[in-house]
Amino acid sequence: MEVNPLSIILVKSDSKGDRLLFRYPYTLPQQFQTSVTPARKTPYSLIHTGDDILQNGPPSNICFDQLYGISDKDLATLFAVKSELCNQKFELKVNDVRFVSHPTLLRSDQGSDQKSSDIQINVVFALHAQASSSVVKCYYELSKRIGIALIYEERRDGYFSREIKTMVAVMDENSALQEQEQPTSATGTGGPVGTGSGTGPTGTSGQTVVTNAAVTAAGIAVGVFDTILKNTTLAQFIKTIYHDLCTTGLLNVTMNQTVTLSFCLPQKAHQFHKKGMAVEPETIDRCLESLKPYHGMLLLVDPSELFDCVPPSGANMLLQLIEVYNPLKSLQNMASDAELLIDYVYQIVGHLVYWAKATIIYPLCETNVYVIAPDAQLNIHSNLSEKFATKFPGMSLFEVISDFSLPTSIGHLTTPLQHPTRQGRLAQMVLWMLQHHLLMQLHTYVQFVANLDGIEEEELEAGRSSSDRVHPMHVLYGSSAPSASSSQPLAVPSTGNRKHSLSEDRYSDSLSALLTTATSVTSHTRPSSASHRSNISHSSVGGLQTASSTENDESIASNDDDDKLKRLLAAFPEPDRKAVARIPAASNPEDLALMVRLWKAGYFKGEHHLEEIMYFENLRRSQLLQLVDKFREVLIIYETEDPAIASLYSDHPVE
Repeated sequence: MEVNPLSIILVKSDSKGDRLLFRYPYTLPQQFQTSVTPARKTPYSLIHTGDDILQNGPPSNICFDQLYGISDKDLATLFAVKSELCNQKFELKVNDVRFVSHPTLLRSDQGSDQKSSDIQINVVFALHAQASSSVVKCYYELSKRIGIALIYEERRDGYFSREIKTMVAVMDENSALQEQEQPTSATGTGGPVGTGSGTGPTGTSGQTVVTNAAVTAAGIAVGVFDTILKNTTLAQFIKTIYHDLCTTGLLNVTMNQTVTLSFCLPQKAHQFHKKGMAVEPETIDRCLESLKPYHGMLLLVDPSELFDCVPPSGANMLLQLIEVYNPLKSLQNMASDAELLIDYVYQIVGHLVYWAKATIIYPLCETNVYVIAPDAQLNIHSNLSEKFATKFPGMSLFEVISDFSLPTSIGHLTTPLQHPTRQGRLAQMVLWMLQHHLLMQLHTYVQFVANLDGIEEEELEAGRSSSDRVHPMHVLYGSSAPSASSSQPLAVPSTGNRKHSLSEDRYSDSLSALLTTATSVTSHTRPSSASHRSNISHSSVGGLQTASSTENDESIASNDDDDKLKRLLAAFPEPDRKAVARIPAASNPEDLALMVRLWKAGYFKGEHHLEEIMYFENLRRSQLLQLVDKFREVLIIYETEDPAIASLYSDHPVE
């Protein structure tokens, strides 16, 4: 994607007429000057002029990444708009060039005796026609800011009016000299840049063919703009903007030693750390909207370079944040240490990320899992290995990064017996690889998937077995079997596959224990006298009463647990409830309560990683891992990158 501007054009329109005051670049590249129309090899050879329409490509006004083929007079006519079109977006497409600007209307009072005159200022950016809408929007915003700065300086001390007079005087002087030297030649204001037709001649392949006349005319304009560049600070201001946009995409220039213009073209700025990666502003906005207090910040440049992108009003807060900066800390911890509100920290960090001065990470710790980024620049033509060797003498980038061929945590690469200096060196190397987008962090996500296999089969088998089962009493007594209301003792439930409550088991076991105790006492004790028999009977009854009261308390507690388990299981839908109830850990009220709490909060939909759950639910990693292990029949885990952070690393942002 082409993000560099082809040209910056300054046009004014007032009562004295329309004028192209300055444009940059105006010098011809070396390739441009040598690509003239070839001469005949022999007197009999023909020169192809491109008159065959069928073989011609589409007309082009771009030659060696510069604007070509439109004269200064035509440009002045195109962009000297009427007052009705001022203070709004202006966009024009000519062949393969798109012009974007924000015309500004300036009302200047020239004195009490003279009427105020309106001056229309238009700072136009020439872009490639295929530039994306976000790139066009950024250049429009820049044109608007330049216009506002010019209005401010004009009202403050008449800066723009002085610059106009100087530029116009140089052009008029040059035109007078040309008329004296070549009175028969008619030239446009400032000298034409190309043919008057508005489009440059093209060859059969669509490439521009430059004529000697065009080169001569452009050379005349070079002298004019050279003089303007030396004598006016506004022209130097425009030149600085062009070079900064083409090199770094970051602007921090001062107009008239008063107004500082700060601007970032993110599509260009983020390519400084990784070539070919165009990060759209919408992607950065999505990342910043997903910013959480548990996230961390990793600086990509030296802290001394941060103050160029921050306005003076925010310099103090940035200084406070930089003093406590540590990639091992979360944003919340840094905000607390710097005594700043977390919202202010969000704004500062978001500004640094937009300007490609920092990136978002999870604070560095031993449990972080990293893997080589899929688009890491590790080819033989990359100079990262040399930078790494310079930063860490005696270490090889390919040897170190090979440990992360598979997802690996930092804790697996360190041992308690290692010297702390070596562990710190490993952390520094990981941070360096994160700064250069060589590593990508993976997070653990949890997904709830109910395992319904076997539930329907068990229900069918249970139904058939209950209908076919014959009660033993019917076998012995036939139709005269005792009814359920008889005084016969109840049978103890079997511990088979049939599901039953915990209270039934405990109550049945206690009842059997009591019956066994009473039988043993009466059978193994011989009464010697009435008093002895009475003492034994009283002691036996007392023991039975104490044991029965204890067992009753336990049965009541177990009944409460059963009710709690039922209420917790009721939170799940019917199919999921059966799948959860089959898990042994579901019989523990504490484990089931934590499971239901996280399930209701929506953490088990595969959209929240463990670090996020730990922060918002105030849990330890060990607690979460134990819970996932206990309910592993319905909870599955997988590792992937955080979509919000990964969009800053990939050429194709995650939607």
